Amino acid sequence: MIFDNPYIQQRIEKADRLKNAGINPYSNQSRRNTSIAKYINVNSDIASLEDRRDDKRIYTVAGRIKFFRLMGKASFLKIEDESGMLQIYVARDNLAEGFYNNIFKKDIEVGDIIEVTGYPFVTNKGELSLHVSDLHILTKAISPLPEKFHGVTDKEIRYRQRYLDLIMNADVRKTFKTRSKIISLTRRFFEDKGFLEVETPMMHPIAGGANAKPFVTHHNSLGVDRYLRIAPELYLKRLIVGGFEAVFEINRNFRNEGMDATHNPEFTSIEFYWAYKTYKDLIEITKEYFAYLFEHLQLPSTLPYGDLEVDFTDFTEIGLVTSLHVIGGVDENIVNDKDAILKFLKDNNLEANENMSLGQLQGELFDEFVEAKLINPTFITEYPVEISPLARRSDDNPAITERFELFIAGREIANAFSELNDPLDQLSRFEGQLEAKQSGDDEAHEMDEDFVTALSYGMAPTAGQGIGIDRLVMLLTNEHSIRDVLLFPAMKPLNSEIKTEEEE
Repeated sequence: MIFDNPYIQQRIEKADRLKNAGINPYSNQSRRNTSIAKYINVNSDIASLEDRRDDKRIYTVAGRIKFFRLMGKASFLKIEDESGMLQIYVARDNLAEGFYNNIFKKDIEVGDIIEVTGYPFVTNKGELSLHVSDLHILTKAISPLPEKFHGVTDKEIRYRQRYLDLIMNADVRKTFKTRSKIISLTRRFFEDKGFLEVETPMMHPIAGGANAKPFVTHHNSLGVDRYLRIAPELYLKRLIVGGFEAVFEINRNFRNEGMDATHNPEFTSIEFYWAYKTYKDLIEITKEYFAYLFEHLQLPSTLPYGDLEVDFTDFTEIGLVTSLHVIGGVDENIVNDKDAILKFLKDNNLEANENMSLGQLQGELFDEFVEAKLINPTFITEYPVEISPLARRSDDNPAITERFELFIAGREIANAFSELNDPLDQLSRFEGQLEAKQSGDDEAHEMDEDFVTALSYGMAPTAGQGIGIDRLVMLLTNEHSIRDVLLFPAMKPLNSEIKTEEEE
């Protein structure tokens, strides 16, 4: 148990001493009247005053002690709130009699959250500080912070104890503030475009909306299994059938698949559907969306991503099959020949499943030879029907669909298509997916008869798109693991978190 730690025991003893002295170490009363950032901003003129202080300006701020330099009759501390860090000066003679020696020096330390009142002044070293006249402890921290002031560096600890990571690493807090801004701006962008935000179920009777392996749960009242949402797509398109013409959902999805730098079992995306539009219109609104984010986040048009430089003014389009030889370097004579692709994959020591269709094998070639080379924003279009069960066929070439995926820095960021609204074609696609499932593809799409029924009532020509919020945040904050943009990423349980059958 954590409280058996001797250092924690010492802090518990200090908390007890505070209680015995009539001081509540877990107070619920605060008189704070400004944040540290506002304090620094409104007192930026102090350095220009004759004696570099103004004892008529009185402020009360609060924060966690991050630095403590204890001297004889006075001490310098640094406290931090969400907005920033502030140096404070605590002198024995400015506090209540006995408080400095008997309470402050003995029972207050780094990690504690305190509230201080005083006036602004600038030290001889030129640092704006606060001269304390009154000090209260608000919260006693009984677990000591890591010794290194620069923060928690062990990634395992950072992800498991995100609260500690946030306490110690200001840059981490900045990343998650940026994430929040991106989600807020996304909502505002689509609302300003006339889209209606909606909510759809997170427990589905059929695992649908994408090719993925679902999580399964059980509904006790109904006595049936349910699937955690893979994607909201089929429900959102039902709303288009119902007469809404522009809808979006910022949604949490769940896929029971592998975990790596870009995959977490639960993730956030936005999906939006737009009646009387095509995937070409989505290309244009996607460009507008990125321009909107960059403007409101005040980002430069070229951003670093690891060793890469991504130019967000350079959006290009190319067909998937064309990209195989133009970008991937695969012989043009191979890319439309199933047997040739199988041989090519085997020759390159790659898995070659003979049960795959030509379109599926072309998708395999793309994954292996093209995707990682797409650095600047690239719309890959003209996907084969076999790997696009929900997309509309091209009128010019029924073997391909009106679809694109947006790749940036070698990673997929968005997926979009002109939606399939022919109920008979949709039924046939679902039947094809069932055959794939029977052939061993456990990610193939289930049959959704109710969705086919919905389409039978008529869905207006529609375009739909999904954008991965987590990967977008990674891209715009130069983070290279999805765990760094999720407050609480999925982690393998520690031994202490696993209960045996006997314990349960």
